[in-house]
Amino acid sequence: MARGQLRIYLGAAPGVGKTYAMLAEARRRAERGTDVVVGLVETHGRPRTAALLDGLEVLPRVTRTHRGADLTELDVPAVLRRRPDVVLVDELAHTNAPGGRHTKRWRDVEEILDAGIDVVSTVNVQHLESVNDVVENITGVPQRETVPDEVVRGAAQVELVDMAPEALRRRMAHGNVYTPERVDAALSNYFRVGNLTALRELALLWVAGKVDEQLDRYRAEHGIGGTWEARERIVVALTGGPEGETLLRRATRIAARSRGADLLAVHVTRGDALRAARPRDLARQREIVEGLGGTFHQVVGDDVPHALLDFARAVNATQLVLGVSRRGRFAQVLRPGIGATTTALSGTIDVHLVTHEQVGRGVRGPVRDRGLSARRRAAGFAVAAGGLPLLTVGLVSARPAVSLPSDILFFLGAVVGVALVGGMWPALVTAVAGFLLLNWFFTPPLHRFTVAEQENLIALAVFVLVAVGVSMVVDAAARRSREAAKLGGEAGLLATLAGNVLRGERALDTLLGRMRETFALTSVTLLERDPDDGWRIVATVGGRPCTTPGEGDTEIPAGDGLTLVVRGRPLPAGDRRVLEAFAVQAAGALRQRRLEAEAERARPLEAADRMRTALLNAVSHDLRTPLASAKAAVDSLATTSVAWTPDERAELLDTARQSLDRLDRLVANLLDMSRLQAGVLGIAARPIALDEAVPRALDDIGRDDIGDTRDAVTVRLDPRLPEVSADPALLERVLVNVISNALRHGPPGEPVLVTAGAIQDRVELRIADRGPGVPAADRERIFLPFQRLGDRDNHGGVGLGLALARGLTEAMGGELLPEDTPGGGLTMIVALPVAAS
Repeated sequence: MARGQLRIYLGAAPGVGKTYAMLAEARRRAERGTDVVVGLVETHGRPRTAALLDGLEVLPRVTRTHRGADLTELDVPAVLRRRPDVVLVDELAHTNAPGGRHTKRWRDVEEILDAGIDVVSTVNVQHLESVNDVVENITGVPQRETVPDEVVRGAAQVELVDMAPEALRRRMAHGNVYTPERVDAALSNYFRVGNLTALRELALLWVAGKVDEQLDRYRAEHGIGGTWEARERIVVALTGGPEGETLLRRATRIAARSRGADLLAVHVTRGDALRAARPRDLARQREIVEGLGGTFHQVVGDDVPHALLDFARAVNATQLVLGVSRRGRFAQVLRPGIGATTTALSGTIDVHLVTHEQVGRGVRGPVRDRGLSARRRAAGFAVAAGGLPLLTVGLVSARPAVSLPSDILFFLGAVVGVALVGGMWPALVTAVAGFLLLNWFFTPPLHRFTVAEQENLIALAVFVLVAVGVSMVVDAAARRSREAAKLGGEAGLLATLAGNVLRGERALDTLLGRMRETFALTSVTLLERDPDDGWRIVATVGGRPCTTPGEGDTEIPAGDGLTLVVRGRPLPAGDRRVLEAFAVQAAGALRQRRLEAEAERARPLEAADRMRTALLNAVSHDLRTPLASAKAAVDSLATTSVAWTPDERAELLDTARQSLDRLDRLVANLLDMSRLQAGVLGIAARPIALDEAVPRALDDIGRDDIGDTRDAVTVRLDPRLPEVSADPALLERVLVNVISNALRHGPPGEPVLVTAGAIQDRVELRIADRGPGVPAADRERIFLPFQRLGDRDNHGGVGLGLALARGLTEAMGGELLPEDTPGGGLTMIVALPVAAS
């Protein structure tokens, strides 16, 4: 069964018209005869959006109760039973109410897509995981609902729904987005022009990245190697030498002049390199590149100009920055150099040759054998073809001053020189040609291929043997040098790859992506064999993926039913070692990803188990202590062997009462916490004044074991404060827990200060103490059940007070936040929504 296709409308902010565009698309498809149903659409009371639902089939939602409220969610089984061609599912990043098949709506969508049904959905840029923290820094508002970027990037179509900030603010002012009472607060906070402009830029850049991926895939699938200048990309070639920093600064200035240009640095590790780059220098230059906002890449290639241009064309680069050759002028006359060759072959890519301080200083470090490339063999044959005739003419003209043994030594030197230049085969040809020339011109009888004296024959034979031996030794040394250089390049590549993973990049995607760019491949796919459905794609990068191992040019088993398949060009057998390392790492990355997913699923169970263990440990002590005190007091009162005075009897009764009150509060907290976690806590919110709720909470605290609160708590409330929307009983429980906690931690003689103020659409009640405070790193832990951080007495309760207070506050639509008290201590902020007038 073919997987369904996902279409997403991406917006920069709420209110730009994503849902409207989605419904308009649905109506167009329905008019063309497509079977379209509405799985879930949130109109938010906008009449123009709701009008587009007319005529479309709307599936009923499933209702779930959470924290006393009835919530409606997408009915996935109903969608699967109906099996339409297309289903509309709004708000992809939404978190489902507990009790459903999945915790997140995007997982519902994945299940629908797996069933072969197309889905059209919506999401705002602030809900993408990769920019979630950036949005919070810009707007100051945390986004608790997110969707992984790969889910959105995996969509067949992503359409940006854009609107200028001023136009969106006008829509809001006209009441087309929010109700009138919410407009002023929204415009002065989240929907400021600066915020909307930054969010718009984030959305445009994210969609541009998605478009780049689609363009790369299209070019790879259609075999397009030329550069399409759709976007400026600057590639700077690094050798690891000291000129690298100069090149990076120049490339950065070029990228800065081309606004939005990408900066990519690449280092080519080659088998016939004149020198090897020092890892320390490359690591420093890599840090510079990443600090400038660019990316570092490493590729393997024997021909540096071709490797650079292959990489530049693969990333659709428009400009290439290289350093001027460090070799002297004479060396550049003999051989053009990388810069000149790259410029000649660059085609439509602009090449910048940058001067630097190292020009003319030569290549750093000892010159090493360059291996046995075709160019080197050709040079060896050229030296032999030109050198042997010149040597012969010179030696003939020097007769009789130069004897035959000297002639043989000169020809032997020529063979050694050709072997050093071109390797074994040019040297063997030179040895045979030298033998013939010595026989014809220098061995009596002259000008005949005969040898009269046995001594001369032995000398010529020794000459040939020595020449062959020298050429073989030079050839073997060259091959070993080339293999060592290639192994060094492979080691550097694997070290770079490991560094990418250690730096926190997405392991599996990084591995496949680096493999594709390193070997200039079209696509790299990791396949897994399914006993029932055959091969299935686990991960892929590049163009059209391979669905079976036979479709690729090279396949590498990765173990556990996994196979790595590459498409683009057949790879030589010598590269299989690196490919096998990639395959093993990819299999390990896949296992790691699956283990993380399993750990994520097991985390709620682990938390529940910890909660149950902590509850049993706490209850075993904290329920027993007040129960034992009450029982001891009652037993003492019931004894007939002791005559209690009225004062002693009153003291025992007071002890029993306080212990039972404490036990009652403990049981009530446990029951409320269990109701909160089960989502069955009933809430009856109504308008209530804080100057009524706070005194009732203080009276309740005054009756418990903390004692009288009249001198311990200072209340400063403005009677003109607006009423808040809250459940009176639950609000009293919140205030009792928070104020009691402040009294327990404050020093004697320092009263707890209770103040309040209205901020836009909410009222903040502040309870400040002068106690030791809580470090910033531990502030979230104080809201965990069974935590007693900083208590002077760890036997005073199970630690449910603040956990329950936060849960009750959030259930009423508010927040409970800690912050430092100026001058020392901790302030708890109870923020509640203003009651609707």
